[in-house]
Amino acid sequence: MRIAIDVMGGDLAPRVPVLAAVHSAQERKDVSFVLIGREADIRATAPVLPANVEIRHTDAVIASDDEPVRAVRRKPDASLALAVQMVRDGTADVMMSAGNTGALVASSLLILGRLEGIDRPALAPVLPTFDGTGVLLLDAGATMDAHPHNLVQYAYMGVAYSKYVLGVPEPRVGLVNVGTESTKGNALTKETFPLFEQARFRFVGNVEARDVLDGGIDVAVCDGFVGNVMLKLVEGVGLGIFRELKQLFTANLAAKLAAGMVKSGLRGFRNRFDYAEYGGAPFLGVAGGCIKAHGSSNERAWVTAIARAVKFAEQDLLSKIRTDLAENQHNLQP
Repeated sequence: MRIAIDVMGGDLAPRVPVLAAVHSAQERKDVSFVLIGREADIRATAPVLPANVEIRHTDAVIASDDEPVRAVRRKPDASLALAVQMVRDGTADVMMSAGNTGALVASSLLILGRLEGIDRPALAPVLPTFDGTGVLLLDAGATMDAHPHNLVQYAYMGVAYSKYVLGVPEPRVGLVNVGTESTKGNALTKETFPLFEQARFRFVGNVEARDVLDGGIDVAVCDGFVGNVMLKLVEGVGLGIFRELKQLFTANLAAKLAAGMVKSGLRGFRNRFDYAEYGGAPFLGVAGGCIKAHGSSNERAWVTAIARAVKFAEQDLLSKIRTDLAENQHNLQP
């Protein structure tokens, strides 16, 4: 198995992804890693690499503020694009990047294409839940406008990823809506509800955004606009809560003493809502393994994301998704 990593993307590149890859390579000697980026920068971080780590040098990098499609077309030798090309050519099983999300989406679509039966692929991050299990969200922003059959496609892909990569035996699927009644919502959710009822997965009904994090579902499905708003809101609320708690428990001596008494509980709460615990977001629906790591991923988040990428390949997830799509073609198209 071979994992291609764009080490030039993200806020902490290249140091953090290089360190995480070296750590993962030492843990999984049966997996090979290709670090794509400026060799001098990689060597500066890790002068000696494990035997199962190699470097593919390139000076070209897609910046976070580059226009995605233009950047992919003008920089075919950029680290992110080369990683996707390795997946296309079969020289890597999965690629990873913490760089420009739009560029990853664009390069994956242009270079790999879509899986048969999928019109619009989806980004699928895991959101933290209060019970610590996490919930897979599709779509988190790859496609702003979707049709009912797109949401059905998202659900089938999400169920496969949840089952084979996240280890959920029988994933529960919820349709994100403004109310739990089948008659609630906009045209998209009203038309999607009966399609989900007819589908061959465990549909538990509409779920309001406030209930998504309670642990009652394993896969939350919505269009990319709603999903991206939810993702950013959860991130913002989480960061805000931790910031306020820190200020509260360091305000004075009494507060510091109180913090010491509940330290372990606070640490557990923080871990449940730490993105580093949940790894990267797969870009599901393209004809290859692509994992988007969080732009500000620390080393622990990268290691978690790499572990998910390895399991993605070990489980041959694309073949399983293709099988599920082929068996349910009647439910996937308008």
